[in-house]
Amino acid sequence: MSTPSAEPVMPGSASVELQKPPLRRLARKLIALVIAKIVFICLVWWAVAAHYERPDTRPAAIEQLLAPASSASSPQAGNP
Repeated sequence: MSTPSAEPVMPGSASVELQKPPLRRLARKLIALVIAKIVFICLVWWAVAAHYERPDTRPAAIEQLLAPASSASSPQAGNP
């Protein structure tokens, strides 16, 4: 014969208690995964794109870039 347990058995509460830790663990894993992906993307950007020289965006530089070529250096200056 088996001896009865001192605590009553409640099947509904036991399943709720078992689900909390796995959900908490899953949430921690997902948060860690998102943080790891952000760190990985930052490292890839730093390795690939951060070393390129940024273009000169000063108004004077843009004006010089968009200005038409001077007539002295134009190849059609000698032709009538």
